[in-house]
Amino acid sequence: MAKGDKFYFDNFVASAVLAKEAAVYLVSCLENYSPNNIEQMMQQMHGIEHRADAKKHEMNEALAKAFVTPVDREDLDMLSHQLDDVTDKIEEVLQMFYINNVLEIKPAAVEFAKHIVRSCELLCTLMEEFENFKRSKKIHRLIVELNDAEEECDKLYLASMRELSRNTSDVLAVIAWRDIYECLEACADACEHASECVGTVIMKNT
Repeated sequence: MAKGDKFYFDNFVASAVLAKEAAVYLVSCLENYSPNNIEQMMQQMHGIEHRADAKKHEMNEALAKAFVTPVDREDLDMLSHQLDDVTDKIEEVLQMFYINNVLEIKPAAVEFAKHIVRSCELLCTLMEEFENFKRSKKIHRLIVELNDAEEECDKLYLASMRELSRNTSDVLAVIAWRDIYECLEACADACEHASECVGTVIMKNT
């Protein structure tokens, strides 16, 4: 691998680490939730999202200047956006609590957020392996594990939505929690999309 190529892979690792940081912080926010502190929580979460945006901008600048890249620049650009999207989606979850003025946390939301952390942990490991994608023996297993993690989130999403319909009579509460569960599901989808992008790159370059 050319010396300059390491930048791209290090950038991806850093982006995945920021997504994991956002997911871990989301769990902390939900486990220690107070509607009085939601604006402070959002501000701290936005700081993580801002650092993730900076990584995406660094990638954009590098790709604009690069003459040769380790794989197609379009694929590098796509993966950069997919990783940034994970952090964006996690931030949106917290924003939904603010928009809908949620006063109490449902246990399913905490469980869901912990599943997102697990997906982000797998994504970090995947990005660490990506640099050696032509030789790695772990990378295909990690992509499968991320797909399995997304399927677990699908099951949790369906169960949570069903419980909401069966046991919540307040229409506004139903609407609020549907928004939240849909945002959590979008986080899991974003993790899977990033892993699928890695899979596409590998197929094109091996």
